[in-house]
Amino acid sequence: MIDGVCDAAFADVRDVLAANLSTGEDLGAAVAVFVDGRCVVDLWGGLADERAGRPWRRDTVAVTFSATKAVTATAALLLAERGRLAVTDPVAAHWPEFAAHGKDAITFEQVLSHRAGLPAFDRPIGVDEAADADAMARQLAGQRPEWIPGTAHGYHALTFGWLVGEVVRRLSGRPIAPFVAEEFGADLHLGGPDLAALDLARLAAGRPLKAADRLADERTVAELVRASSDPSSPLQRSTANPPASFNRPEVLAAGWPAAGLVCTARALADFYRRLVDGTLLARGTVREAIRTRASGPDRTLVLDSAFGLGFMRASASMWLPPVARDHAFGHPGASGALGFGDLEAGVAFAYVPNLTHPALGDRRAYRLAEAVYAALG
Repeated sequence: MIDGVCDAAFADVRDVLAANLSTGEDLGAAVAVFVDGRCVVDLWGGLADERAGRPWRRDTVAVTFSATKAVTATAALLLAERGRLAVTDPVAAHWPEFAAHGKDAITFEQVLSHRAGLPAFDRPIGVDEAADADAMARQLAGQRPEWIPGTAHGYHALTFGWLVGEVVRRLSGRPIAPFVAEEFGADLHLGGPDLAALDLARLAAGRPLKAADRLADERTVAELVRASSDPSSPLQRSTANPPASFNRPEVLAAGWPAAGLVCTARALADFYRRLVDGTLLARGTVREAIRTRASGPDRTLVLDSAFGLGFMRASASMWLPPVARDHAFGHPGASGALGFGDLEAGVAFAYVPNLTHPALGDRRAYRLAEAVYAALG
């Protein structure tokens, strides 16, 4: 069921992936790990498409959902490192229209740390409109914040990408997708017509959440269930507008910059390898970017969350083994995908599946990461 390569010291990672596949927790998936710049795990297995019986191969790619945000944020951080902006700049200094409706003082730091007060669109957005960067910029520039910017944080599940992407576009002269491809590598796919030629995994829904799997108290679980079923809740307004299936070619081609990254686990882990070793951004830039700017109760997610500049830190919203919690930074995705780096341990990790599970009961990435750190000793 498993193919690829794995250093003998990390054999338990292979065993965890094999167990996930054999029990049906995974349909198809890949995991890749670098330690001190060396690839020690590059494994894949299962089915890329259950309907067609197509196996997961070495170059099978899958949608990573919100793991995308780390890549989009890094594009902006690269521009900051090149002196094109400061994270303390008002967004309106580079995007004048954004100043409307009391948003003139919102800083880029507040946007990157989910404190801008724009977690959701204030009207329904269609898939066609979401493919138009100009339309999305006009929409966000014309909105009012839902809270006083900087006074609270709430996950900007989809708006984050168009907010950050617009600043990247204005400062670089390039839309976010070609910027990512040209600066970070063509194996990180953020939309475009070439996706049709890739060996793309098809997403499928996993089992319902069982009580024994819950990683939160009953009160929190009840609040999440309520928020998930209420169209007016911040959670639903943030995550379900625009409404779309990521199995639809037109959604993938649009390359939503907060959720549309398509890649292999190998490519995502290599992205974090370059952040950890200082070849993508200077290590000082990375250390400043992962410094926590917001933590605690999240106005959107219900669960606690913690953010640096575009990167999540360990919290109930990014569950990591205890040994990794002080130093790891990265971002999970709604499919269960996870990418992270650890500057102290020299680890770069990525897990990319195609079977989704309720977040509170999804231990797949956690168990893989746990096996990685156990191998480090």
